[in-house]
Amino acid sequence: MTVMVLIGAQWGDEGKGKATDLYGGRVQWVVRYQGGNNAGHTVVLPDGQSFALHLIPSGILTPGVTNVIGNGVVIDPGVLLTELSGLEERGVDTSRLLISADAHLIMPYHVAIDRVSERYLGKAKIGTTGRGIGPAYQDKVARLGVRVQDLLDPSILAQKVEAALDVKNQLLVKIYNRRALDRARIVDEVLAQAEGFRHRIADTRLVLGEAARRGEHILLEGSQGTLLDVDHGTYPYVTSSNPTAGGASVGSGLGPTSITAVLGILKAYTTRVGSGPFPTELHDEWGEYLRKTGGEIGVTTGRLRRCGWFDAVIARYASRVNGITDYFLTKLDVLSSLETVPICVAYDVDGERVEDMPMTQTGFHHATPVYEQMPGWFEDISGCRTFEELPANARAYVRRLEELSLSRISAIGVGPGRDQTIVLHDVLSGS
Repeated sequence: MTVMVLIGAQWGDEGKGKATDLYGGRVQWVVRYQGGNNAGHTVVLPDGQSFALHLIPSGILTPGVTNVIGNGVVIDPGVLLTELSGLEERGVDTSRLLISADAHLIMPYHVAIDRVSERYLGKAKIGTTGRGIGPAYQDKVARLGVRVQDLLDPSILAQKVEAALDVKNQLLVKIYNRRALDRARIVDEVLAQAEGFRHRIADTRLVLGEAARRGEHILLEGSQGTLLDVDHGTYPYVTSSNPTAGGASVGSGLGPTSITAVLGILKAYTTRVGSGPFPTELHDEWGEYLRKTGGEIGVTTGRLRRCGWFDAVIARYASRVNGITDYFLTKLDVLSSLETVPICVAYDVDGERVEDMPMTQTGFHHATPVYEQMPGWFEDISGCRTFEELPANARAYVRRLEELSLSRISAIGVGPGRDQTIVLHDVLSGS
């Protein structure tokens, strides 16, 4: 049995869908354990078809794999139905999708509050996607949340919505000068949506626990990335859940001793969407080069990603807080045709060299990168399928990143296609 956690090691958008797709054909289960439709995975199939997934695990594109939306996810019912219908229209079998009865729902009032409060913050805004993710998690912690299982009992659902609106309508009307929301309309809307996925609701903790006892392979798939973790990220410019490996156990219901491997996804450079500090961010032609060549546009938001050189300080930090056993390095091909490739190996914080993440928010805001220059390469590497086929300078770059990141690099992405991957070590078999 292998229970592998797949997590982003930067600020998200590292290419987790490609990594999931690589191993998806050899696992029996793919589980999404946190986040909502504020993130996305892009998977490109061998026939060139591209799929953008937001709530549904990437394993949905692999026949025979059972996919689970775990209890740690927050679900917008309308978005879920739209995504399901979009996949089915393109011939994808969605019958093997289960939804945790304990996952929380994003309600219309969550979306309304998210959007109006972000506008209200003005220049102090967090950079939220406005999809209600944060307010839904707030209600979960405040014990005002609505869970998927509540859709099975209309009277409980109505009671919970009424209790929530007692607070939400006061906020919308008196603070934000918006109209109050109608309880009956919300309940009717959500119950109607539930008819489209009621048959998928399950005790996924039990189902996954039994699968683990049978010795089946399970992949736990996070969204966003380590630096967006609400506890371990660049607070307050973070998401509202735990994308780190520790969140995989909480968000799936599988005990931490079940986890046998942690695969971190690293982009060969660094990107970020939204507000917040970003030490290696480039505001020049090189930033534009990475954005254009790498196609750096958010899958979910359509926003341009901020781009910068590889940050080894962040990679080392991700290795520690996640217990990463292996890395999947993506988009190495984007760096082809550069004469030199800088790597941030440390920070300068107020005149002091720092090789680990600064402890304070102020320290990270003041961090400026200390670069090491690596010789570049001009060859097209998109057709390489073994490490030895890579140009010598590309191999040296990979090995230097491995050394700086404190975990071995087990796979390398050399293009967006499903087959454009170099595998150095098989994480599932442990070889």
